[in-house]
Amino acid sequence: MPKEIERKFLVKNRDFLKEAKERFDIEQAYLCMNPVTRVRIKDDKAFFTVKSPSVDGGLTRNEWEWQITPGEAREMMSLSPWKIIRKRRYVIPYNNYTVEVDVFSSPRKGLILAEIESPDGRFPGKLPAWIGEEVTGREEFYNAYMAKHG
Repeated sequence: MPKEIERKFLVKNRDFLKEAKERFDIEQAYLCMNPVTRVRIKDDKAFFTVKSPSVDGGLTRNEWEWQITPGEAREMMSLSPWKIIRKRRYVIPYNNYTVEVDVFSSPRKGLILAEIESPDGRFPGKLPAWIGEEVTGREEFYNAYMAKHG
């Protein structure tokens, strides 16, 4: 069963921009909150994702994802009763890990979060100076929560 193991952090400043290797515009909508069922358009590709509830306080979840057409994604997005999430994602390599930084434009304009995903549950010891407080497991920083509550 595919697993998503990640930690989530607030970002202190925009110094990460100097280190970013890729950038994507993302739009996503939620169709169900339990299990989390999401439709995402990332630049010109689209995905349908199902995530289980966390099994260890926010660090690990089961995750299944399928690529779909952008047209299918737009049709499914129109069914969402919640707010659409819009953000720009920056990808930064760091000590054999990948840090993904999301700069939100909707619904929490100006919020900047970093996620570090790990295939084995281990994470880099020292983090970049621009990474701030850890918010792993804090519901209010999850995209599904923001879609539902703003």
